[in-house]
Parts: sequence; C-alpha cells; structure tokens
Amino acid sequence: MDLKEEIINDINSNSIILYMKGTKDMPRCGFSNSVVNVLNHYGVEYKAVDILADPMIRVKLSEHSNWPTIPQLFVKGELVGGADITIELHQNGQLLDILDKANS
Repeated sequence: MDLKEEIINDINSNSIILYMKGTKDMPRCGFSNSVVNVLNHYGVEYKAVDILADPMIRVKLSEHSNWPTIPQLFVKGELVGGADITIELHQNGQLLDILDKANS
C-alpha cells in the first residue's frame, strides 16, 4: 500500500481523524492547537496524524483532499476543513452536529 492509499484508508476507517502538526498532547502550531482544543471540548475520540513525521504525508494528503493547509479535519470520510472552518463551525453551533455523525 502506498502512502496515498494509506491516507485514504485511514480517513475511511476512522470516524474522526485530524491531520495536524504535532500530536494531540503536543501540537506544534497554533492552528493545530486550536482544532485539538475544540475537539477536546466535545470529548470526542479521534485519531491524530502528525504530518511533521513525514513531509510526504502533507503532499499526498493535499493531493487527496484538494486542501492546501494543515490541519485538516475529516469526519466520516468527509473533509470538514482546516482550523478556520472548524472554529467557525464550533462558534456557530454546527460542529457538534457534524461530530455526532461520527457516532451514527
């Protein structure tokens, strides 16, 4: 399985997955930290992938998602967006509905 197939498999086999800089416990950029804080606020289980561990993850992920920036949040295989969209959805109350789909 090549890296792009592995990314697609991870996205499809994890209800919520966050591609980020750093880890859940140690985010390495403010945008990734913001999304981790929002997800932690809801207490949801999610997989986090550190794109800094392998620079090709970012390349192959962006090829798949057509989204250039990190972090990238996926729920049920669908791209929710980056930090700005995730925070906006959280602030207007829509993110909870999206996250609830992960458990259905």
